[in-house]
Amino acid sequence: MERGDNVVSFDAERLNDPCLRVLIASGYATSVAFVRQLDDLELRAMKFETKCVHVGVDKDSSYNSCITPIYPTSTFRWVDLETNKGFDYTRSGNPTRQGLEQSIAALEGGIDCRATSTGMSAITCAMYLFKSGDHIIAGHDIYGGTFRLFSKVLPDYELKFSFVNMSDPANVRAALTPQTKGIWIETPSNPLLNLVDLSAISAIAKEAGAITIADNTFLSPYLQRPFEFGVDVVVHSTTKYLNGHSDVVGGAVVTRHQAHAERIAYVHNALGLACSPFDAWLVLRGIKTLGPRMEAHQRGATAVAKMLAEHPKVEWVYYPGLPTHPHHELAKRQQRGFGAMLSFDIKGGRAQAEKMMMQTKLFQMAESLGGVESLIAYPVTMSHASMTPEARLAAGITEKTIRLSVGIENPDDLVEDLRQALEFA
Repeated sequence: MERGDNVVSFDAERLNDPCLRVLIASGYATSVAFVRQLDDLELRAMKFETKCVHVGVDKDSSYNSCITPIYPTSTFRWVDLETNKGFDYTRSGNPTRQGLEQSIAALEGGIDCRATSTGMSAITCAMYLFKSGDHIIAGHDIYGGTFRLFSKVLPDYELKFSFVNMSDPANVRAALTPQTKGIWIETPSNPLLNLVDLSAISAIAKEAGAITIADNTFLSPYLQRPFEFGVDVVVHSTTKYLNGHSDVVGGAVVTRHQAHAERIAYVHNALGLACSPFDAWLVLRGIKTLGPRMEAHQRGATAVAKMLAEHPKVEWVYYPGLPTHPHHELAKRQQRGFGAMLSFDIKGGRAQAEKMMMQTKLFQMAESLGGVESLIAYPVTMSHASMTPEARLAAGITEKTIRLSVGIENPDDLVEDLRQALEFA
């Protein structure tokens, strides 16, 4: 390959593909034709499932690997005192992690993504968009770990939080203060599957000059894309549906504004929040089957929800896919499906819940969600144990509440497993 006389000038920090950066930096490339690079038009034309398979893959110009390689190196050799080939130290950047970040950004419709070590580190990273004295509004029924961070950790650094029922946008508007700089959205909420009107809350935030951040973990970008409704930042626990195999923990922060992208990138590097190359590779592998998995998850969840809604030992089912759910119509407007998370209140209380949960054969009693296997959890002692009893009660989480993460097993088997377990309640 001959050196080009007129090498095109590129901003190396903004190129998406490190292979292209190497070719251009060495003077051999005058166009993107030298590497298999998807341009913006091609990317926009792709259907979701195709993006899952092809975005973030082409990192190997030496052997043309069809799968993103794992680059486990902690450091990279420099060409000279001023030049490297796009990466210097894995905390700051890594080809495998960059592949994952490109994939998630494309699926959510953002301009940038930073992959983190856990979902909580993604939330922590996003909180650095604020400064001491800022006020953030959040839902009253959010994930227990998020509630703990907002109520017990970040206030020590003079961030102020209000927890309101965000199902009614009027509650959010009423909670605004001159210091309000952010609105934290979790929709559907964990574990009661309450929905937040993304368009309405984004409009309120825009009027107030506040940033909206949405946790999209429960649905994944396959079923909901908050940017399309005006949200500014999206976070994920990639541990859940994006990975989908219960074998990694991780998170992601996705941005659509340049100023937010630059701030998140700086904090991500400065605080050392990045996930490992191997973890990034595992999540990339999981994303390839995200579309088919979510369809299988939903089929099972729908069947389970319908059975539970008719069962004499079940008091109430929390699932947006049921017409009885108070936010069923909103779910149809802003989601592409109803997801695979659901909760229900068993008649009786903790004793009946425990008897039932101890008898499932396919549903494993464990925390977390979004894996191919079905899980059953007790929020009071598991996912929401870090909330105060008063906060749980205000959110509607009681000793009757049981949460299900419906896997991709045959729906008939899952329905029968829960039916037989309920006989012991």
